[in-house]
Amino acid sequence: MNEMTPPQLASGPTAANAATSSAPAARSIDGFFRLTERGTSVGREVIAGATTFAAMAYIIAVNPAIMSGAGMDRADLVSATAIAAIFGCVMMGLTANLPLAVAPAMGSNVIFTYVIVKQMGMPWQGALAMVAFTGVLFLILSLSKLRERVARDVPEVLKIGIQAAVGTLIVFIALRGAGFIVQNPSTFIAMGSLRSPAMLLTLAGLLLTPVLVARRVPGALILSIAALTLIGLFVPGANGKMVTSVPSAILSWPRWPTSTFMAMDVGYLFTHFLVALPLLFYFLCAEFFSTLGTLIGVTGAANLRRPDGSIPNATAAFATDATATIVGPLLGTSVVTAYIESITGVQAGGRTGLTSLTVAAFFCLALFFWPVFVIIPPQATAPALVLVGILMMQGLARIDMMDLGNAAPIVLTLLVTVLTNNLINGMALGTLCYLALEVTMGRRSQIPGMVWGLGAVFVLYGIVTAQIM
Repeated sequence: MNEMTPPQLASGPTAANAATSSAPAARSIDGFFRLTERGTSVGREVIAGATTFAAMAYIIAVNPAIMSGAGMDRADLVSATAIAAIFGCVMMGLTANLPLAVAPAMGSNVIFTYVIVKQMGMPWQGALAMVAFTGVLFLILSLSKLRERVARDVPEVLKIGIQAAVGTLIVFIALRGAGFIVQNPSTFIAMGSLRSPAMLLTLAGLLLTPVLVARRVPGALILSIAALTLIGLFVPGANGKMVTSVPSAILSWPRWPTSTFMAMDVGYLFTHFLVALPLLFYFLCAEFFSTLGTLIGVTGAANLRRPDGSIPNATAAFATDATATIVGPLLGTSVVTAYIESITGVQAGGRTGLTSLTVAAFFCLALFFWPVFVIIPPQATAPALVLVGILMMQGLARIDMMDLGNAAPIVLTLLVTVLTNNLINGMALGTLCYLALEVTMGRRSQIPGMVWGLGAVFVLYGIVTAQIM
């Protein structure tokens, strides 16, 4: 009888008291996140958060794989990526109450590694300081009326041209890193040998990944990365080793990013400010317009926009991105931004910041699997990067390419970026081409002052780099 006492008591007054005490907690969660008002529930928000995480979890593997090329420790980058995402998602959920997940940005990490560090020779510590300074500028912009002016004044053709150029550069770098594209003395580049098992693994991924995405398989990119990584355990690579190394462990205690935390060199930024100026402009525009486009897309899909078309808590959302972009470099990663993959969670029913908090919880769990993320090979991440790059080119559909005033700046930005492997070259030529066309076509008065200033920055940048490189 004594053994039956606790359950009997639990079903009596204690259970009633527990139920009574849990009711205010449930009501406070509902009231804080406005669940009932937005037609959702805790269970639906958790499912939406899990869905969003599955769609964007690839960043835990891809971001360290890219940024380690700058000489940073890959294991520390796994932790920095996850912690930056946790911070951004928690802040977005609590301050903006929007179903937006936040993590290090694809595109910006490529520019960070392959343009700023590898090509321009900037140490990664100095590059981190530049990204943090961009976050400060973005935070000021987010809290002021300049935000509306920037959104209005930068021409659509330049925004889309830059985004498409970054997408194309991501595709090229991914294929080159996986050995699908190799050097050739006659044609400069060529396709890798089909006799290479690693090359064939990449080819299989390039066929598999688009199919998974087109079929709307949940978590298509992370599933593709996982499948190719597992297959790589049995595929011969270079030096007689397999493409995928066997991890030292599956689970391990989370690792603090010791080598990258607070490692940024602020002094380098100020001693090389003129060289960094065009890059600051790129990161600022990329961050601003990426966030703006994601906000418009996600809030529209969730039917959260107000009757006048405005976005609820837009200032808090922009401030979250800006603050996370300051915190990211402190941890050791690049620009942090809202993810368009958040739409997958919206489609699963997510309507509030509770979705974002759920994503943060999953990133916390991922910290325990860092030994697995470290061994993911480039052959596994390349197909996912190619898909991300393709998605960044979709803005081209909004431009009339029969109009030379649109086509020439965009194509020059895209091709020069890829062929010279330098985004600044593409941005400079595309912007100067836009200015030349607008002036000669009698539309000088329609050119915003901001674009004239950008043209002057690129001319000055060209003069400076010609003297030091």
